[in-house]
Amino acid sequence: MNLQTSNSPHISVLLNEVLEIFKDIYEGIVIDCTLGFGGHTKALLEQNKNIKIIGIDKDSDARNYACNLLQPYNDRFTCVAGGFGDKITELIAKYGKEIRGVLADIGVSSYQLDMPNRGFGFDSDILDMRMDSTNAFDAKYILNHYSSYDLEKIFSTYGELRESKKLAQLITQERTKKPFYFAKDFSVFLKSYFKNPKILPLVYQAIRIEVNQELEELKKLLNASLNLSDALLCVITFHSLEDRILKQTLKEYSQSCVCDNSVFKCICGNNHQKGKLLTKKPIIPTPEEIKKNPRSRSAKMRCFHFQKLD
Repeated sequence: MNLQTSNSPHISVLLNEVLEIFKDIYEGIVIDCTLGFGGHTKALLEQNKNIKIIGIDKDSDARNYACNLLQPYNDRFTCVAGGFGDKITELIAKYGKEIRGVLADIGVSSYQLDMPNRGFGFDSDILDMRMDSTNAFDAKYILNHYSSYDLEKIFSTYGELRESKKLAQLITQERTKKPFYFAKDFSVFLKSYFKNPKILPLVYQAIRIEVNQELEELKKLLNASLNLSDALLCVITFHSLEDRILKQTLKEYSQSCVCDNSVFKCICGNNHQKGKLLTKKPIIPTPEEIKKNPRSRSAKMRCFHFQKLD
């Protein structure tokens, strides 16, 4: 079954796998933390006839498109503007046990990558990378105002680049002669010093994560999820940093004993399990999906079912 809309500016990854995971939710509310262009939400509304979905997105272009696409489901669909890290906390507090599932697709959309006026691409005329265009904090600000120490930190932490110190020093030296205004010029600058083609996407990834505080949003989501009751959480990640946080956190949530390894006998009560991990290994795209959508190749989905709270 393939319910993907053919004219969407973004192809929803792992769509059939998401439908399979959510197929047994017969009623209640599902929260789509990253509504995007509505692909996952539309497919879920068509499959699960009695659920309601609340979609969250900080990108106004995406929200406008999705709201138009989902007009036929206005009785079961609500759109919320903002970052999911904060909004999910508010929604769980408001709807509580009515929430039966939460979905988050943490990647940047194809539309954002491909539109030159969004400044995500290597050859864009601008340096932007904001998912929320109302945010005053963009990629240009980071490159032209961050200290060498702070630049090194984001390239090391978010890009996992061994050359982070050298890169930070080169940027701070170059911007004293000419500030960075255009992504395509910044790309040329990077290529002139680093011949490894993998460095360019990792640098852009690091800057984008910093601009949008992506890892902090994921951490907020995982923390807020502890208040879910008898509900499913599915998160799709696209790089190792996100997946590492997700994997470790869900592993902790599934453990009943939280005693230190040095303790000979359990003294914690052995009753700390938050629910059941549904994916011992991440769900990844099929070869057929990767062939149709090469950008899906790095996607990983992990799912957890939170037990019913008293």
